[in-house]
Amino acid sequence: MPRVARVKSFDSIFHIMVKSIIEAQLFKDDKDKIEYLFRVKKYQDRYHFKVYAYCLMDNHAHFIIDANGADISKIMHGINQSYTYYYNKTYNRIGHLFHDRFKSKIVTDERYLITLSGYIHNNPSAIKEVKDNIAKYRFSSLKVYIGLSNDEFEILDEDFIMSFFSNNPYIAREKYFEFVRTCKNPNIKAEVNFETEKTEYRSERHIIIRDKKPEDIINFVTGYFNIDNSILNMKYNRNSTKIKAICVLLLSSFCNLSQKEICKYVGNITQSRISELIDLGLLLIKNEYSSLIMDFLSSFSIAA
Repeated sequence: MPRVARVKSFDSIFHIMVKSIIEAQLFKDDKDKIEYLFRVKKYQDRYHFKVYAYCLMDNHAHFIIDANGADISKIMHGINQSYTYYYNKTYNRIGHLFHDRFKSKIVTDERYLITLSGYIHNNPSAIKEVKDNIAKYRFSSLKVYIGLSNDEFEILDEDFIMSFFSNNPYIAREKYFEFVRTCKNPNIKAEVNFETEKTEYRSERHIIIRDKKPEDIINFVTGYFNIDNSILNMKYNRNSTKIKAICVLLLSSFCNLSQKEICKYVGNITQSRISELIDLGLLLIKNEYSSLIMDFLSSFSIAA
């Protein structure tokens, strides 16, 4: 039977669930969960999506992800493919790890968003060791919401949901934790499943518009470094590699181009080389050019 086309929207918030195949445990230990969240962070740096809540269990994980103008399928495919490679190498196995495609559902409205976050944060109540104090569970965002911990994995944006409870962070934490306690009602699970109908979500969020032409990005990067566009066709040149890496990263993040499409803009390089350049671009942005993304967004008047 052919797969049903996934409903996608570039300005939506999604409830994402990933689950392992029956014969494999998705996360065998804490190290695996850390590895998965590191990959979420890596792709967040690349695509600039937002994570509003998450919880990782042994055989599945839940996320609330604001695509922020990016393609949710590219995001999740990249994360899951990267984790599968790590998992198979670590445990000397081959084949699929995830059960079918990831499940995604567009969040319908503010009420659904808040209810969903409470449902996700109650997942650890099934774990014997923390069922009486779910806020202690390391791999859930609840501990950050109520102020027990900093965002260890640097992926969370809790302010959006917390703003519905109070503008005062201390009051918001108290109200939110009390709300989470009410979400143990079994009817909550039925409300957030993947069968109910979706409606359009509206909010005051600012979405990154990813409609830039490749030529716009190339001109921005070469102008930023005050060099000629011809450097993108040079080989075995350190400066050329650096410029290519940043160009490739921006082309991937803000044009929604495939790796095959990107190849023709940076000297007809291979698709495998594209992946290497994206990783290098992320390192350069993090360590040497931390303001470049904001400068890029500002130069095109894109709301960050």
